[in-house]
Amino acid sequence: MIFCTKCFNDSEIEGVIRGLSKKGKCETCGYEDSFLYDTGINTTLTDYFDSLISIYTPIDLLPENYPKSDLKLLKEELINTWDIFNGLSGAQAYDLITNICKDKYKELPQLFDGLIGIEEYQDKNYLEANSILRTNRWEDFVSDLKTKNRFHTNHINTKILEIFCSYRRKSYKKGEIFYRGRISSETYGVNEMGAPPSDKAAAGRANSFGISCLYLASDMETTIHEIRAGAFDCISIGKFVLQNDIIVVDLKSIDKISPFWTDLDCKQYAINKEVLRKINKEMAKPLRRNDSPLEYIPTQYISEFIKSIEHNGIMEYSGIEYDSTVSQDGYNLAIFTPELFECVSVDTYKIEALNYRKKRI
Repeated sequence: MIFCTKCFNDSEIEGVIRGLSKKGKCETCGYEDSFLYDTGINTTLTDYFDSLISIYTPIDLLPENYPKSDLKLLKEELINTWDIFNGLSGAQAYDLITNICKDKYKELPQLFDGLIGIEEYQDKNYLEANSILRTNRWEDFVSDLKTKNRFHTNHINTKILEIFCSYRRKSYKKGEIFYRGRISSETYGVNEMGAPPSDKAAAGRANSFGISCLYLASDMETTIHEIRAGAFDCISIGKFVLQNDIIVVDLKSIDKISPFWTDLDCKQYAINKEVLRKINKEMAKPLRRNDSPLEYIPTQYISEFIKSIEHNGIMEYSGIEYDSTVSQDGYNLAIFTPELFECVSVDTYKIEALNYRKKRI
């Protein structure tokens, strides 16, 4: 079977196929000029996929009480859970995986043809040691923080969360530029555009009340959307320049780690993938003016933990990066140490018109 880099969403697999340096028309997706992989000749990908699918167990080898709702087909897992393929159908995914893993298919065909599950989903000892939420649900974690134990919850395994943060380290070099906006009735100076001091710091998605945090956006358009400027509002937008090299945790992609990274525990990642997705979603979730500040508590807890990670007494991460839900192409930073950025200029604008989009609910 011949397929190409365009058949995949996964950068690790794409890199392997590019390394073979053979280009042509893909027989699977039809792309005219891409790097090709031929399962009749190449076997490089076999170990990658054998390792991933080995975390699954066929239904006939699972405990009788294994939840039926957790059973899936392998091709569904590869398409939906792992998002490995780029627009391939279920039939194409099945053909591809059975050709890559020929020997495994001969040895255990029910792994490819029947329902499968991850046995450790029902192993409380394994979950306690390897799951971010131990044996709890995300809703239990949120409820515990809001109503029972805000600072010392036992619902979360921070050691495991730290592991996944380390997979999403993102570096920024001195001189990088970001933006911050304020709705204003007058022009603000560069000294008035930074994070509010501690005595004026309101609670935000990454900081608790009284703790200063600098919120920045990747571009000017995202900044305008994030401050919820209305028609005819005047806004001041500050240009901020990074003063030192920093490392942040990229939470917007923390649930999109490639299962083919050599040092990744795929089974551990599989049982935590949904929680990581919820962290990503919660961090980006827009709040309305009348929402309770309690809605910020789960993301504040995650952010404060990331802020607390140190190695040799030095803060490991300077902030977090998260999606903007009000700007399709932009993203945001929450910087724990505001002094890392300097506002070098401010421009003032007037919003002349708004474009509204609606969705029936």
